[in-house]
Amino acid sequence: MATTGQVIKCKAAVAWEPRKPLSIEEVDVAPPKAHEVRIKVVATGVCHTDCEYLYEAGTGMKLRPFPLVLGHEAAGIVESVGPQVTQFAPGDKVIPLFLPFCHECAQCKGSKTNICKKNWENAQAGVLADGTSRISCRGQQVYQFLGVSSFCQYTVVPDTSLAKIQPSAPLDKVCLLGCGVSTGYGAAVQTGKVEKDSTCAVFGLGAVGLAAVMGCKAVMAKRIIGVDINPEKFEKAKQFGATDCINPKDYDKPIQEVLVEMTNGGVDYALECVGSPSIMSAALESTREGCGTCVIAGWTETETMSVQIIKILMGRTLKGTYFGGWKSVKDVPKLVEKYMQKKLKLDEFITHNLSLGQINAAFELLRNGQSIRTVISLEDS
Repeated sequence: MATTGQVIKCKAAVAWEPRKPLSIEEVDVAPPKAHEVRIKVVATGVCHTDCEYLYEAGTGMKLRPFPLVLGHEAAGIVESVGPQVTQFAPGDKVIPLFLPFCHECAQCKGSKTNICKKNWENAQAGVLADGTSRISCRGQQVYQFLGVSSFCQYTVVPDTSLAKIQPSAPLDKVCLLGCGVSTGYGAAVQTGKVEKDSTCAVFGLGAVGLAAVMGCKAVMAKRIIGVDINPEKFEKAKQFGATDCINPKDYDKPIQEVLVEMTNGGVDYALECVGSPSIMSAALESTREGCGTCVIAGWTETETMSVQIIKILMGRTLKGTYFGGWKSVKDVPKLVEKYMQKKLKLDEFITHNLSLGQINAAFELLRNGQSIRTVISLEDS
């Protein structure tokens, strides 16, 4: 492409400081270095994690360096590649990923975990392998959120954090597989290994929770109980496969006690998709003694979960999941294929489509519980 090797000027939503609205700015995106790929971001979802890192920075979330370009759930097209990149070429459709897959470490080669730590510390610090970002604005470095920064029309990512997908995939839909849908769906089918004819409870009916419901239905769970304090989400949850929906505010006893009574002893699987320590504890306590499994998919970094040891000693299993247990670069193209084969819902998660200039409105919709997923178009924003 004509821009290969050159600095690209484009628009981005920049967070200059915590707890302040994003600012649409012209930024410079430098060419990719060794083992890096520069992509044109076509569409990006607005994830609750983006919102939390901006508005709850330092409270349950580690403080990231600012200025910062958020966004980590996206899809785009390769614009150019840096030296030593062999798996990608300009024009490829891709999904950037906050979880790498290097093909070389013990974690990537083994089957027990999906956690690859290639460039991990740098990505958490908002920079690439050489310790710097490729995005700058007003003469200063702008940090890249989780090494992605998809609230920018162009971004540069490591080649170990990029999945090449089939050319026919609609980027404004499959972008959701970059985080929320993959996480929730995988929490059920990959990490939790929910079984046929089992009874499940899903705590939180946002995008991750609805994807968990979808996963429970995919493996033919017998009963899927959605739990949320916003009853407006119940109809959508039933479209994804929930058989019952309950609101903790409707009861004068803890919700875990309600679920234990409803299911004659507790659910087989509980999936926590909120990120609240108190809800995590409730989810664990809602599971069946002796064989219940609780999977934590909700995100928080610094808070502490309280667990009565007897709940574990009596045979329950407590598990965490990161990106749904999927080996990112390897598995995301397979999830795209499932969507293309109509075996996985994506369109149904999208409640709003907005432009980059409307990014702050997208955040407000999410914070007010009015959206499941807003997809931001970065083309011609």
